[in-house]
Amino acid sequence: MSSIVRPTPAQRTRRLIVLAAAVFAVVVPLVQNLAGLGLTQAEFAADGNTTLRVAGYAFAIWSLIYLGLMAYAIRQALPQTGESPLITRMGWPSAVALFGIGFWIVVAALDLKVASVGVIFASLLALLIPLLLSAGTIRSLSRGDRDRLLVAWPLAALAGWLTVAAPLNLITTATALDALPAALSPTGWALAAVAVVLLVGLGVTWRLRVLAYPLPIAWGLIGAFAAEQERNPTLGFAALAAAVILILAGVLLTFRLRPGIER
Repeated sequence: MSSIVRPTPAQRTRRLIVLAAAVFAVVVPLVQNLAGLGLTQAEFAADGNTTLRVAGYAFAIWSLIYLGLMAYAIRQALPQTGESPLITRMGWPSAVALFGIGFWIVVAALDLKVASVGVIFASLLALLIPLLLSAGTIRSLSRGDRDRLLVAWPLAALAGWLTVAAPLNLITTATALDALPAALSPTGWALAAVAVVLLVGLGVTWRLRVLAYPLPIAWGLIGAFAAEQERNPTLGFAALAAAVILILAGVLLTFRLRPGIER
């Protein structure tokens, strides 16, 4: 069960900062799109997507991610929500990641390609490292525990999407700047990115056993299949195979292994 320990004044301040970060993350893209300030996310992604691209509809997953993040941020900020170990451990890292994904919209609008890579990887690592360090705690929670549903799930979903989005950002930036190393062909680099995403996805899923993490990765890979199947079938079907493997592994690890037991 989640702790019912009342938060201290410092913890309440941290919770309000997390809530502010979530609002910032959600509001910035709305303002940017409505006001037409700088490049849209689609325009930014289109510059350099000749090596690896994802179908535009795949980015609709942000609506679900934002919804989950707001549920997380509002719930942890409520006075009646106890200060559990997971809320404590993920508080500041989640604030960094939430401010990061909002700031990414700003640097993308300004077409700051290299900065965008730094921001997205920093946001990913800010979440992924503490999630892995808290894996034992997460696995020990029952499937209906509120911390599992309203802390681990939203943050794992964001980390999952960033796991596929960060390498994509790196590949498109390197392509746009004509900076892909000649050691591999463009398709070779794209396949390497898919392989890295798959391996990281499997490893983190094994540790967390939270289905919210591999599903966004698989969704992004399916989006790559949809975009690449005609232009580059080898790459497209490799992305599809990786997505299927992640979905199957996620289901098996989440539902067939007892969460609190290492195997």
